Amino acid sequence: MAIPKYFEMYRSFLRALADGGVHPYADVKKQVIADAGLSDEEVAALLPSGNQTIFNNRIGWCRTYLKKAGLIESPTRAHFLITDAGKKVYEADADITNDTLRAFPSFVEFAGGTLSSPDAAPAKESESETPQETLERVHGELNRVLKDELLSRIYQNTPEFFETLVISLMEKMGYGSGRVTQMSRDEGIDGIVYQDKLGFDIIYVQAKRYSPEKTIGRPALQQFSGAIPGNNGRGMFVTTARFSADAIKYAADKHIILIDGERLAQLMIEYDFGVSTEYVYKIKKIDTDLFEEE
Repeated sequence: MAIPKYFEMYRSFLRALADGGVHPYADVKKQVIADAGLSDEEVAALLPSGNQTIFNNRIGWCRTYLKKAGLIESPTRAHFLITDAGKKVYEADADITNDTLRAFPSFVEFAGGTLSSPDAAPAKESESETPQETLERVHGELNRVLKDELLSRIYQNTPEFFETLVISLMEKMGYGSGRVTQMSRDEGIDGIVYQDKLGFDIIYVQAKRYSPEKTIGRPALQQFSGAIPGNNGRGMFVTTARFSADAIKYAADKHIILIDGERLAQLMIEYDFGVSTEYVYKIKKIDTDLFEEE
């Protein structure tokens, strides 16, 4: 048997969760392996890079796409349950494809494109792309998945972990040494970063680990602004969530830097903080200088 493509695993993945209970990822994998009739050798087969098995790579994408479409949820790490929307898709007893997932706005927002309709033809993005365009699109998609995973991992840790992470990231970015303030005495300030050795130039940090779906409003920014000492104190509010338009306007007026979950994950990727390079592909082109005659 050939190892199924990631989208060919959708139905088996949902079948493993069809009873409505919470199931560990390992049990879901067993269901997919059984449905596909895969041998131990096929399950252990590696990608050309040798860094991961083909099966784990594909079921990982299957999991990500189903989750972004809202068909499954992950209440705890490496455990999943089917949603009401997932049950409806599974019980429809029809092929489940990426076009099926495009009926859900959350998947379209994640993967790009437009909502599908019952009469829509399946999307075939690669047919109209150059190889360079395909490479850039896939690179962007991989980064979106990585950002989502980063925020998920951060949210599963404690608020204290997040405060330390933020200060360490700022140090990684070259802002100088910093420290987390004492929890019982922070008065709205979670961390301080010194930009010079003598401590003349200080950035006051608020670090709030919220659900990525939460929106932070103006009151939280007002409270933080009031906690910043002096008239010229610099403030930075970092969160895994989002900011409302009113909060963004208030922060701009008060010269407070805002970093939401999307920007935080991007900075972690940009500065190689909490991530590592898995592959490096070199795209080469003709050296025209060599072939041009004077």
